[in-house]
Amino acid sequence: MKRSASSPSSTVRRLWPNATAIVLALGFVFPVYWMFNTAFKPTQDIITEDPVWFPLHGTFEHFATAVNAPDFWTLAGNSVIVTVLAVGLSLLIALCGSFAIARMRFKGRKGILLTFMVAQMAPWEVMVISIYLIVRDADMLNSLLPLTFFYMLMVLPFTLLTLRGYVAAVPKELEESAMVDGCSRRQAFTKVVFPLLAPGLMATSLFGFITAWNEFPLVLVLNKEPDMGTLPLWLSQFQSQFGDDWGATMAAASLFAIPILVLFLFLQRKAVGGLTSGAVKG
Repeated sequence: MKRSASSPSSTVRRLWPNATAIVLALGFVFPVYWMFNTAFKPTQDIITEDPVWFPLHGTFEHFATAVNAPDFWTLAGNSVIVTVLAVGLSLLIALCGSFAIARMRFKGRKGILLTFMVAQMAPWEVMVISIYLIVRDADMLNSLLPLTFFYMLMVLPFTLLTLRGYVAAVPKELEESAMVDGCSRRQAFTKVVFPLLAPGLMATSLFGFITAWNEFPLVLVLNKEPDMGTLPLWLSQFQSQFGDDWGATMAAASLFAIPILVLFLFLQRKAVGGLTSGAVKG
């Protein structure tokens, strides 16, 4: 006799994966929650022996301490400039390169793909000394231009390889149909293929933003001037400036994380919408 689909055993089999996923999600989310929780707590609730899980009276005092710290706004502007330029350049180059690799057949195509795969796997930390020597010999230390260039190179392999998959998934017949209707190859790409790449563009831009925004070893080595660093460098020096002020430290970490969280929530919605956007000619 067959068991019904809603039998207790099948319910238990579905329950364990869901329960495991919930426990893992809570494990990842809890440190973020505790960071924001501590940032909004009054000092007396932070240093108490009994943890305050849900503070009834929040305060913005710690955030005021963080934003009024030396060079915060200067380094925040540097981070935004370097990250946005690096991500924008990598998307532009990867978009052109991914289309060429996915649609065209030319000598050395597989070698180019292999090169990008190796570059993606190679840890950038082992190249910090070489990069420093190159930038030093070019007399470009303490400048945002080398940071932008190397951050762009850092995220370019992943961006190109990911976009190549999205371009290859778009049927060639869509482009050919547009070209039969009178579009040039460039117009067919911009009007037909490009709108369908929205999920890939969102995913790669998010990855690139997180990578460039969080990068620390390179800026630590290349930019020694206080006003030419980025927020990761500022955050690493924050606690040494404010000692055991954990509220201000958590507020500084929260300010550093907020742009990534906001961008993730925004791009997640856009990426899901992009999966169903675009039209297929019947």
